[in-house]
Amino acid sequence: MPGDISRADDSSPQRPVSEQRVSHRDRDQAVEILRVAAGDGRLTATELDERVEAALAARTASDLAALTADLPLEGMPQQAREVIRIDQRFGEGRRTGRWLVPHRMEIRLMFSDLKLDFTEAVITHDTLYIDMNLRIGGNLTLITGPGIVVDADDVTYSRGDIKVPPATDPDTPVRLRLVLSGRSTGGDIVARPARRTPLRWLRRKPQARRRPLNG
Repeated sequence: MPGDISRADDSSPQRPVSEQRVSHRDRDQAVEILRVAAGDGRLTATELDERVEAALAARTASDLAALTADLPLEGMPQQAREVIRIDQRFGEGRRTGRWLVPHRMEIRLMFSDLKLDFTEAVITHDTLYIDMNLRIGGNLTLITGPGIVVDADDVTYSRGDIKVPPATDPDTPVRLRLVLSGRSTGGDIVARPARRTPLRWLRRKPQARRRPLNG
């Protein structure tokens, strides 16, 4: 019928999903998958850099799918929280194992110890901002690993110690930068690499045995 456009609407071509344009959020989700895969050892640092660059320049869904096609998607972490707040008085607290690193943390400690262990943490972005207020007896320990850098230049303190070792290998690509700010009026800030476990000792290359001297 004249003026009836419903048939024309029904017959209009539908663009395949693979050819649809992607959004900034789609690109960010792909980058998260790549970063987690690299943290699990599935991608080398070079592969990660190449794929992240390609993901940020991707235009269609098929472009992104090609970058993650050889990676498992089961059990991928949910999107990182924007901020985690910890207000702790007395006792001990810790974040260890495969915990999801947020974009920002606000930490308040008094007469208590908090340990943040990043050796097995799920890292989906390159910077974590930590705003802190360490009062008397409030101590923060950061357990780092290869590619994790700690920046404590913006921390002001009147008491306590700040022990942040410099990066030992400049050739190691930075996986996560911990940017500390705030103040300490009686607590300590310590950043150190994970201690060697007994299993790591067993994995050391065995030394050659000395041959016994004759006679």
